[in-house]
Amino acid sequence: MEVKIGVQHAPRELVVETDTSPSDFEALLSEAVSTGGILAFTDTRGRRIAVAGDKIAYVEIGSGKSGSVGYR
Repeated sequence: MEVKIGVQHAPRELVVETDTSPSDFEALLSEAVSTGGILAFTDTRGRRIAVAGDKIAYVEIGSGKSGSVGYR
C-alpha cells in the first residue's frame, strides 16, 4: 500500500510503499501521534522509515494502485 506523510516545516511529503496493513499502520500512527513518539515502519524494499510523531502534519493511506497507461 502507498502511504504519503506530510511533515511539518518540510517542503515535500514522504511517499512510501509498505506491506503493512492499513489497520496496523493506523495503530502505529495513532500511538506515535498520541505519545509524541516515533512512527517507525519498514517499506517494501526493506528500508526502515522513522518520523517523529509530533512533526507529522497529515497522512494519506492508499491502495498504491495507479491508473493504467497505454492502450488496452
